[in-house]
Amino acid sequence: MQEDTNQLSVIHSKGSLDWAYPTFILASTAAAMEKDVELFFTFYGLKAVLKDTTHLKVSPLGNPGMVVNSPVGPAWLKKIDWNVVLPGLVWTLPGMSKLATWGFKKTLAMQGQVSVEELRSLCLELGVKMTVCQMTMEMMGYKEADFIEGVQFAGAATYFANTPKNQSLYI
Repeated sequence: MQEDTNQLSVIHSKGSLDWAYPTFILASTAAAMEKDVELFFTFYGLKAVLKDTTHLKVSPLGNPGMVVNSPVGPAWLKKIDWNVVLPGLVWTLPGMSKLATWGFKKTLAMQGQVSVEELRSLCLELGVKMTVCQMTMEMMGYKEADFIEGVQFAGAATYFANTPKNQSLYI
């Protein structure tokens, strides 16, 4: 039996801004290439499809691979990777997550990248099917009205019954 390679399935479980981007970039790219795309949001990943995105933050804490450069200042300052230079303990200080989030958003804007809200909208326009895990939604106290228009609600069994056996990513 041959698998349909024109499908992409992504399980999104991360609740931070820097993890939302790969999911929506991969989904919108695959949809633009005329693939059938299904996104399943579970656990902390539900935050990526809430109406209110102010809770989506970036934190270098526990993310040693994250490059943290200053988006402003002289060229020599912009070259410094602050996640390498500063001890990890610094990222626990009050305001550091807010600073990292500001820098992340500023860098994206300076490079002409779109916001996560725009990426989500693009995905929906391109026909990406987005499903919120019903069990997780109930467990975390969310209501259907908390989520953007266009998402569906179902359990994991429904998701797996309706998605391809191959080409699934877990983010």
